Amino acid sequence: MTTNRFTARRSRVHRAAGSAVAVTAALVLAACGGAGGTFGQGGGRGAEAAASPSASAPQETQRHNAADVAFAQGMIPHHRQAVTMSGLSGTRAASGEVRELAEKIEKAQAPEIRTMSRWLRTWGEKVPSGDTHGGQDGASGHDGHGGHGSGEPMPGMLSADDMTELEESTGTSFDEAFLRLMIEHHEGAVAMAGTELKEGAYQPALDLADTIIEAQTAEIAAMRKMLGGH
Repeated sequence: MTTNRFTARRSRVHRAAGSAVAVTAALVLAACGGAGGTFGQGGGRGAEAAASPSASAPQETQRHNAADVAFAQGMIPHHRQAVTMSGLSGTRAASGEVRELAEKIEKAQAPEIRTMSRWLRTWGEKVPSGDTHGGQDGASGHDGHGGHGSGEPMPGMLSADDMTELEESTGTSFDEAFLRLMIEHHEGAVAMAGTELKEGAYQPALDLADTIIEAQTAEIAAMRKMLGGH
């Protein structure tokens, strides 16, 4: 009986020791696999990418330069004036095509104003004030794109007389004035966007400049066609 109990006890000790060795070996292998560079197994490249600070960094923290600031500070009042011009068409335009185009311009540019304003606030830069009548806001001084403090007007920005002409027109006279003035306005925006593409560094601003050039160049062609029919 004594021999049998001793044998059974020895067997249990051997089994326990064997299990401990197996567990230790498994832990060593797992540790080697995690540290040995086999990404995708046990916390590899996917986990490393998720921990990277650049993976979730907001766009506004990307590198920007003075040209990006000037682009946003100039394009905001430029867009605001286009939105104001477009808003006049609802009660003044005779052509359904003109009203439809004006609505398209307003829907496209209003969100872009909010986007550029957010960039400037994030960068700690001035967001231009909301005056759009006569080009005083953004057409000169700190808010101007072309001069950025030089006092030079922005390309295509309507004067006070231009805005008055538009506001006092109705029917086909409004349609003609709107198309003529908006073509000039769009041409100015395209020129400003072209400057951003050449001089800017902030990728979202470069992407927006591309969008402006593509969309407004197409709208210029459409407006010229409409203007030829009046």
